[in-house]
Amino acid sequence: MWLVAGLGNPGAEYEHTRHNAGFDTVDILAEELGARYWKTECGSLAAHVKRGDDEVIVAKPQGFMNTSGGPVSQLMKKYSVRPDHLIVVHDELDIDPGTIRVKTGGGLAGHNGLKSIADKTGTRDWHRVRVGIGRPPGRMPVVDWVLSAPRADAADAFGHACALGAEAVPYLMDHGLADTQSRFN
Repeated sequence: MWLVAGLGNPGAEYEHTRHNAGFDTVDILAEELGARYWKTECGSLAAHVKRGDDEVIVAKPQGFMNTSGGPVSQLMKKYSVRPDHLIVVHDELDIDPGTIRVKTGGGLAGHNGLKSIADKTGTRDWHRVRVGIGRPPGRMPVVDWVLSAPRADAADAFGHACALGAEAVPYLMDHGLADTQSRFN
């Protein structure tokens, strides 16, 4: 059993913003895995799919970013998902737009969604697919940057990174961290 949690904020005003890179990525992944039905479960929109011998739950926590840990930990408990079978997909300021990085554990880089998950699960020993959004230009506040959608000239890079993230998730499940990092980092 795998749980793939894409982080974002619910609501139309946040759709396709940089902070919703996790939602956009798991939407692509769910379509590629053939998910046909989303249901509200443990505070998330969740889709269950079979992938070979594994069941995969693709989830989008429906609280705001800083409360993502509650729904993620509830799903983990409900389905007995081990931390090494949790993959969190999220936006990352310190990675160039259009690229991704995959890692396990480590620092949280001030990301409130990751802090919430670490707090509620009691560990950082889960996988992360980090979708690069880059830093804001000039003196633009970070909050304004992450809560805005990429303009037309940057939308292709954002979409490319989300698609790469959706490709990296099943690769990680099949090949492990080291091979996934070699291929995508």
